[in-house]
Amino acid sequence: MELTNITNPRFLKSMSKEELIQLSANIRQFLVEKLSKTGGHIGPNLGVVELTIALHKVFDSPKDKLIWDVGHQSYVHKILTGRANEFDTLRQYKGLCGFPKRSESDHDVWETGHSSTSLSAAMGMAIARDLKGTDEYIVPIIGDGALTGGMALEALNHIGHEKKDMIVILNDNEMSIAPNVGALHNVLGRLRTAGKYQWVKDELEMLLKKIPAVGGKIAATAERLKDSLKYLLVSGVFFEELGFTYLGPVNGHDFDDLFENLHYAKKIKGPVLLHVITKKGKGYEPAENDKTGTWHGTGPYKIETGDFLKSADQAPSWSKLVSETVRKLARTDERIVAITPAMPVGSKLEGFAAEFPDRMYDVGIAEQHATTLAAGLATQGMKPFLAIYSTFLQRAYDQVVHDVCRQNLNVFFAIDRAGLVGADGETHQGVFDIAFLRHVPNLVLMMPKDENEGQHMVYTAIQYDDGPIALRFPRGNGLGVKMDEELHAIPIGTWETLREGRDIAILTFGTTVPMALEAAEKLAKENISVKVVNARFIKPMDELMLHELLESGIPMLTIEEAALMGGFGSAVLEFAHDHGYHQAMIQRMGIPDRFIEHGSVKELLQEIGLTTAHVVDRVKKIIPRKQKRA
Repeated sequence: MELTNITNPRFLKSMSKEELIQLSANIRQFLVEKLSKTGGHIGPNLGVVELTIALHKVFDSPKDKLIWDVGHQSYVHKILTGRANEFDTLRQYKGLCGFPKRSESDHDVWETGHSSTSLSAAMGMAIARDLKGTDEYIVPIIGDGALTGGMALEALNHIGHEKKDMIVILNDNEMSIAPNVGALHNVLGRLRTAGKYQWVKDELEMLLKKIPAVGGKIAATAERLKDSLKYLLVSGVFFEELGFTYLGPVNGHDFDDLFENLHYAKKIKGPVLLHVITKKGKGYEPAENDKTGTWHGTGPYKIETGDFLKSADQAPSWSKLVSETVRKLARTDERIVAITPAMPVGSKLEGFAAEFPDRMYDVGIAEQHATTLAAGLATQGMKPFLAIYSTFLQRAYDQVVHDVCRQNLNVFFAIDRAGLVGADGETHQGVFDIAFLRHVPNLVLMMPKDENEGQHMVYTAIQYDDGPIALRFPRGNGLGVKMDEELHAIPIGTWETLREGRDIAILTFGTTVPMALEAAEKLAKENISVKVVNARFIKPMDELMLHELLESGIPMLTIEEAALMGGFGSAVLEFAHDHGYHQAMIQRMGIPDRFIEHGSVKELLQEIGLTTAHVVDRVKKIIPRKQKRA
């Protein structure tokens, strides 16, 4: 079958097992070929080919609700629901989204990008179904890594208590992005080796019923025997104690095993958890043999060798620069403890973990716990370094406010992927952290103009002992600037003037500094003199410099690769208002009040009007209102 001819999954109903096996091979080949050009989440999708086919054969989507947790494993689902012909545009500007997208298809009933949300959403859908009196199946598919998220455990508890009809598919590949950690992971490991105890329980019950009654004695002990059997067969009965009927483990690459258990699950009243064992990356050797998470999500690669197609950029990645600077400082500062919520590879902490195994903690997909763990360490005089993506820090907002900042604890937040991230799209754009952190008391927030200033900011953060401090840095590589050998602290709240000018002042920081300098150079050729300020501390701001600028009457333009509402530009406006500079001319450029979809960062900046050309145009519109330099 030509995959691009598929319009909906109904064709699966009449296919034989042999045809399904061939379809699985075709899908794997299709994914390997297409993703070699576009990049994407290849490992998770190769692992769920048979499972996704089986779900669409047994259930009737979109009437039955298939809810993909995280959603990075939904590519096979997209193929089976008629979107194979769009895979050349996967994660490209205006193309197919790399996660479920409700506007793309009726089969995408829940949008995800962060983990651990599917069970709560499924519970909401199950309640709505029962209130409306309909009969659709609710089927969330969640990975074993996502179960470490507290939200998933809260939902399991509620679902089991309410006894709602639901079939939870636990896709157990022993990895989320990096190898999974924790006690719950160990419970699943014991379940994997225990065999299908639900079947044994049922067979035992049938056997007991065949024995002629001898008074009431055997009948009285039968239930006790059956209930205790699960304790004999399984080292851990976590899910059944929560109120679920546990089925499995099931071979997630065996259609007979999958169909038998899925049909059995449909007959059971109340919540069912079907434990499916899959192999991440199955069918493509480089991805299948990956033990570190490198093949979880990739850029383009060579199919024959598995070599990634990398640019010739020799500058260090921001993640590595930050983690390696912390590692260097940890050699002489025993207070430093590194923490990551399931991102040791993405945050480039492998070197730190190897050198300081006792001072490195991967807590799994548990951002709230990671943040309060850091707070606890700080109360005891340690210097916790929490490496976390901007988009994931959103999940720990209360802990930042309540546990860290309120107690003014010395936690160092390394906020990775700050700003636009590109292909992962709106669920991952790191554009909200300034707005949700700037107003929190006690917190210092900074962002460097280049990697050299970045390493000095890491040193500043480690030396800072007056409360929490956060360093934002972007995805990708640095600029390739010369690096100082000796590190020094940057005075908190100080800005620097990068270019003098008299007609207008541009206040910016981080990734938009080169944009401002380039615009200033172009404007100089048109006789417009632009002052460029590296406003590297977003909080506290350089109040001395702000007073000087505002008293001079020079127009100001703030630029930020972050949400405008509540952002850095808003802070400058607030300062001017609070200090009585009511005639000040201050304009702002940044990310508008909408979610930014996927595409290259260059394309997205063009779309939202945040490029050198846009800066030049904005300055020209401001300057005519003032006397240009003669």
